[in-house]
Amino acid sequence: MAGINIPGVTDKYNTNDTIEKLMKVERIPLTREEKQLETLKTQKDAWRDINTHLTSLRDTIKTLYSYENPFNNKMTTSTQEHAITAEASRAADLQSFKVDVIQPATSDRFLSGELEKDFKVPRGIYIYKVGEKKVTINWKGGSLSDFSEAINKRSNGVIKSMIIGSSQGKKSILIEAVATGKENKLTFEEDAKTFALDSNMISPVQKNAETFGDSINQLASITNYTEENAQKRMPTLSLEKVSITDKYINVEPRGGFEIAIPESVSNEKSYHINFEIKSLNIEDITHKLNETPLNPVLQESGRAEFEGIIVKNINSDTELPIRLPEEKVKPIESKNVLFAIMADGTEKLIDTNGLFTYDSIKIDLPLSEYQGIQKIAVRNVNTSKSLSLTPFSAYDSNENLGFKPNNAVSEADDAIIKYEGIRITRPSNDIDDIIPEITLHLHDKTEKTATIAVKADVEASKDALISFVGEYNQTVAKINILSQTKSDIIDELTYLTDEEKEKQHELLGMFQTDFSLTNIKSNMQSIISTGYKFSDDAEITMLSQIGISTNASGASGGYSQSKLRGYLEIDEKKLDSSLENHLDDIKNIFGFDTDGDLIIDSGIAFKLDKQISAYTQTGGILAMKTANLDSKIKSSETRITRLEEQMEDKEAELRYKYGQMEGTLNSLESQQNSLNNFVKQNSNNK
Repeated sequence: MAGINIPGVTDKYNTNDTIEKLMKVERIPLTREEKQLETLKTQKDAWRDINTHLTSLRDTIKTLYSYENPFNNKMTTSTQEHAITAEASRAADLQSFKVDVIQPATSDRFLSGELEKDFKVPRGIYIYKVGEKKVTINWKGGSLSDFSEAINKRSNGVIKSMIIGSSQGKKSILIEAVATGKENKLTFEEDAKTFALDSNMISPVQKNAETFGDSINQLASITNYTEENAQKRMPTLSLEKVSITDKYINVEPRGGFEIAIPESVSNEKSYHINFEIKSLNIEDITHKLNETPLNPVLQESGRAEFEGIIVKNINSDTELPIRLPEEKVKPIESKNVLFAIMADGTEKLIDTNGLFTYDSIKIDLPLSEYQGIQKIAVRNVNTSKSLSLTPFSAYDSNENLGFKPNNAVSEADDAIIKYEGIRITRPSNDIDDIIPEITLHLHDKTEKTATIAVKADVEASKDALISFVGEYNQTVAKINILSQTKSDIIDELTYLTDEEKEKQHELLGMFQTDFSLTNIKSNMQSIISTGYKFSDDAEITMLSQIGISTNASGASGGYSQSKLRGYLEIDEKKLDSSLENHLDDIKNIFGFDTDGDLIIDSGIAFKLDKQISAYTQTGGILAMKTANLDSKIKSSETRITRLEEQMEDKEAELRYKYGQMEGTLNSLESQQNSLNNFVKQNSNNK
């Protein structure tokens, strides 16, 4: 229907265009406020970015003067790395030492005989023990591989297992103790023992002990022994004070003997020698010794009287020797009475702790710790203690378990090393109780004596300094972009992508009127260039001396505007030399204790940290700036909401008014058309 206009649908009178033009003018304040809000958010993001850079720089700085600083890191080297390596803590001394690995610690690793590929492990309770730890597996029966898997899942790291293929499709199962050391032998109980026997993993054996020292004829006199601090009149150690009664070897005070180890025993590492020893308190022999005079006793001159006649002795004209004061014999009490005499003539004290405390103590000598033993010496140096020993019993420790492995890949044994010539045994291949702050890791026997060196880890220090320079330069670059308007600042940053450079150009000079950034940059530069003389004889006091400065590359390349930006450069050759020769000085210029209270209170890193913390800490400068922006953003968002509501009301008002106007115009147009039609009709009737 021509001539009819529906407001908002048709626009015969261009009402919509008119309203849009009017609203565009009305929206100017809203548009301006939206742009302001966007600017505020961009500024907030920029401050947050600065905070991120400064925080990252501060974290890097803290590592340079904190307890975990890299300058205290240690590294180790070994001339026999295949056999022994070492780890050193930060507190370890710089040193070198020599170690021989005679044997690494081993664990029991037992292999079964060949089993058919379809072999089934019977149902049962399988109990395995390693030292004091026990593993119990309630097995429902199944294949060999499933059984091996069950061991690995349920053993809690005590034992482990694997299936090994053998000839002609047959298989074997390997069961091993995880822990090393002779005290961690693998044993079998219940159905585990039955399975081990049936699978030819072990064979039963009878304990067979060899006894010696039950006859006086086997005892020999003490040889090659000189008592320290020997006292006059003290009896020497004598075999005559040794006897055998009631199956005991009795050793009176100042008695002693030596007994040879049977050759069938002495060279067997798996053998142990057992015996018991006890002491008995008796009257101290020094009492009688001290009652016996050393000098002749002379009667004093006297007289006799009979019936009035007095007879007097006449003093001799012969001079007698001067009588010396008698030196008392002092009692002796010592529990050091047992010694192992080695083939090379050296001796090793056998521990008898508790000898005077308990009724008796048991002595167990594992020959793996006494390689080369030839004799046992008993020396009762005591004056008030008698000793009683049982005869000596030697047995194979494997036989003592009631079985022996048939196919042992390895058997449990302790590690044996020589540290600076001293023989040492340990149950583990990781040894941390010999050298303070150093852990030795044993891998194999040494072919020759290994030299372990502990050195400063200069690479760790270098990496930390490079990281510091990198973080510092990125922070300075960000400050330069936000505080300056020169586009060259961005173009010089080669590590930025084209897209990143474009984004940075949008931020160029955003805070050029804010002196907070220029101030922190200036303060950081001042700290970096300052000297720190921590002692009178310090050779390194400035960062530039170690090859880190704003012009480390020198002026050979000519004038460069970028050298004025405040970026740090590294002369790597100079830095390497400084780290190698002046590591302690470098550590001290980054952080040192000026007053001896064990708290770092000066140095480059310390001062940079304090300077940056004023910006990054909670409630700091950057926090206040973002808080202020948050307030402005919130106010701007409130104004935008209010203006948007006003715009909606204004547009609704305009559309209502223009709708009414259109309706009126349409009504008038309709009346006009009706009038025109009426006139036209009357004209036709004439």
